[in-house]
Amino acid sequence: MNFADPDDLTILYRGPLASCNYGCGYCPFAKHAETDAERVADTAALARFLDWCDRYPGRLSVFFTPWGEALHHARYRAALVRLSTARHVRRVAVQTNLAGSVEWLSEADPSRVGIWATYHPTEVALDRFVRNVMRVHELGVSVSAGTVGVRSRIERIEELRAALPPQIPVWVNAYSVDAGPVRPSYYAAEDIARLRAVDPYFEVGLVRFASRGRACGAGSRAITVDGDGTVGRCHFTPVRLGNLYTDELADLLTTRPCPKPVCDCHIGYVHLDELAAAEVYGDGLLERVPAPWADPQEYLARARSLAFTRG
Repeated sequence: MNFADPDDLTILYRGPLASCNYGCGYCPFAKHAETDAERVADTAALARFLDWCDRYPGRLSVFFTPWGEALHHARYRAALVRLSTARHVRRVAVQTNLAGSVEWLSEADPSRVGIWATYHPTEVALDRFVRNVMRVHELGVSVSAGTVGVRSRIERIEELRAALPPQIPVWVNAYSVDAGPVRPSYYAAEDIARLRAVDPYFEVGLVRFASRGRACGAGSRAITVDGDGTVGRCHFTPVRLGNLYTDELADLLTTRPCPKPVCDCHIGYVHLDELAAAEVYGDGLLERVPAPWADPQEYLARARSLAFTRG
């Protein structure tokens, strides 16, 4: 088949993996141990995807966003090493609980790896999590660390910020207590002030973006791919564009306005053209590491200008 050759294509890959070594009570993948059949299926899907990436002639970035924990498995660690050392790969990043050893990163090209590490206070001691984050940083790998902004855990979140050096960004995801288009007043003003001191971009996560009809790079600059090669615009729309392995990619990558009334997840709304998130994050976009020159208040002002309001 022929390939499209955009200046820079980003693929968010989510294969069949649906297991995790943690037991978070809210998560459907908690404590699910991978079966032999699941391992075989996921290994085959990942190998097929990596072979496709090897043949892609343009600049490529890959972001692993698994249902479950990927780095618990050697095949995903090897995948990050393989992609990071491929000449045409600009970035390879992964969302992870960072529970295991990170020494394997010494085999990767650290300048092209990004780690988005999530702290789960009920599953791991803070000092252990911090040690792993610091070791990733020492290995020269771009890393962010963060957690969900549950009000009862704000003190723990502040402890995380205090335990890491300023050059490692700490993000806080706004806690969603419903799925409506406008967030209820979960946070008091004092809560917001404390969380903003931890994460200068925290209030951007309180915005629910009015995305329908807006220009978005999802589907043109960035796509999702699942285990069987199905290509989607993003993780948050049901729109399927085709198949990575059987269709011409050039025919799938088309600029389209967003079909959703609201977008409220970081890995979705950063592709909205008007938000211009790339100006804030630069090379750290996938792993959520802002550029040192970025202005959080300017970014927040842009975000608020795109906020959903009930009419």
